[in-house]
Amino acid sequence: MLRVEMLSTGDEVLHGQIVDTNSAWLANILFEQGLPMTSRETVGDSLQALIDVLVERSHIADVLIVNGGLGPTSDDLSALAAATACGVELVEDAAWLAKMEAFFAERGRPMAASNRKQAQIPANAEVLDNPVGTACGFKVILNRCQIFFTPGVPSEFKVMVEQQIIPRLHQQFPALAEQLCLRLTTFGRGESDLANELDGLVLPAGVVMGYRSSSPIIELKLTGPRSEEIAMQKAFERVREVAGESTIFEGVSSLPEQLALRLSAKNLRLAVSESFTAGLLNWRLQSAAVPLVNGELLPNDSQAALLSTVQRAEDIGKRSGADLALAVSSLSEGVISLALYTPTGSNGLTIRYTATRHGLTLRQETIVMVGMDMLRRYLNGWPVVADYPWLDRVEKI
Repeated sequence: MLRVEMLSTGDEVLHGQIVDTNSAWLANILFEQGLPMTSRETVGDSLQALIDVLVERSHIADVLIVNGGLGPTSDDLSALAAATACGVELVEDAAWLAKMEAFFAERGRPMAASNRKQAQIPANAEVLDNPVGTACGFKVILNRCQIFFTPGVPSEFKVMVEQQIIPRLHQQFPALAEQLCLRLTTFGRGESDLANELDGLVLPAGVVMGYRSSSPIIELKLTGPRSEEIAMQKAFERVREVAGESTIFEGVSSLPEQLALRLSAKNLRLAVSESFTAGLLNWRLQSAAVPLVNGELLPNDSQAALLSTVQRAEDIGKRSGADLALAVSSLSEGVISLALYTPTGSNGLTIRYTATRHGLTLRQETIVMVGMDMLRRYLNGWPVVADYPWLDRVEKI
């Protein structure tokens, strides 16, 4: 089995001062390409620590992708660590230096002397092109391992992986099976509830049933070799059946994106009035280009409840000339209400929070999802108010 690993570098990554989105992106694209990552590790800006981990992993991994440390500053140590681990000198690559100078000249800017460092690579290295930045990547062979060094800037990193690294790996390992992941995302049912019906599912060889809970949503997925696609699709029919009305989308879309497509196709416009969710509902919808015509944000206090939530939905809908309107109340004595105004009438629900096990952010995210789910259910021609057994005391209004 091919062992593919990743090494992220930098004190800011190690200490959690920035979120390492590169590692999540790499893990996903390698999986899709039939090159699933075996493990990943993070190390700070210490030259000796970098050298030690490169030597250690070079005896274990077949492929190691190192991310970060190729910049022009003193704490960018990846090239020096690679050369030291390999027992060679750093050399200046004249072709890359010329490319950097042209990069700056085209932008009418002088190249700082410190940038020259980015053309210095181990003497035994193969250059990896970077068409969108100044840091070249490179590849070295150390012990049993091919080590690819990549820039930390996400846009540069992704281009280098897609254009330089993955093609090389496919050329060297053509027999690796491309992986397939069938997935759908649910809202409204608990993970254990879904698992009780799916854990006995008979699956093709090499196919795994997986669950990913990211409250308030749960993703169900079948993962396996693309050669088993027909059998996987058949098994996935049962996943769809179990998920039922709780399925909010399939694939890697999002509920706001799906609502935007469906509302635009029907030429329907939406107005939003919110209190407890503090503008989060409007932001989620607006970010996905949902056709919005009006919105209001009322303070989360008793004054926001002078009109009932149903009346607020109807009021903003009629005032704005919207086809549909969603309203979210303030939080009052542990109770939140939502209402959806439609041309055929209004529907709403109340949620009573009897416990404080969920923080404010999660409760706001959950209420936003309930509101969008009401809209989804209306567009499907279903009862707008669903049963959410994991929420406390849901009642129709």
